Amino acid sequence: MNRSDPTVQPVPRSVVEQVDAADSTLQNPKSAVLSIGSNLGNRLETLQGSVDALEDTPGLRVKAVSPVYETEPWGVEPGSQPTFFNAVLLVRTTLPPSSLMERAHAVEEAFARVRDDRWGPRTLDVDIVAYQGVVSDDPALTLPHPRAHERAFVLVPWYDVDPAAELPGHGPVAELLAHVGRQGVRQRADLDLRLPD
Repeated sequence: MNRSDPTVQPVPRSVVEQVDAADSTLQNPKSAVLSIGSNLGNRLETLQGSVDALEDTPGLRVKAVSPVYETEPWGVEPGSQPTFFNAVLLVRTTLPPSSLMERAHAVEEAFARVRDDRWGPRTLDVDIVAYQGVVSDDPALTLPHPRAHERAFVLVPWYDVDPAAELPGHGPVAELLAHVGRQGVRQRADLDLRLPD
């Protein structure tokens, strides 16, 4: 094997560090937690497409993607809708919360999200769960997400990618999850979402 062939050389640590640091070179990036879900169409393809679209957003880097979970729809009669695929993303972004929300809505719309019914089925749901410890009761964007602390389909995947996470105003995700439980949230080990290259 030719060890000088760049295609088989390990990436130098300095390059890895530069790539990892790239999201910290612009305007003090913030950490945010996003929840994604789909229960219409090709759910896995839609979730992967949303991860890719978010990564393509200027000023936003997807740093971690949780396993995929299959969950019952929230707030409706059991069996009245298809099950959801859900996941949580950890991101770093220079976008303020309002711009991040606009981008989340644009990604939803790209996947034909319809907002007719509050608890209706959806091709894609992208929610900002938390943003750099910000607490806001602005009705346009309440932070953290006002129901995240009681939703296992958010807490389970979030705990998977960040066991030490805390939900501002509510405490450690591990404690919230212990209270809520994992009922109705089933990991799909046969499915996975990829971080964009």
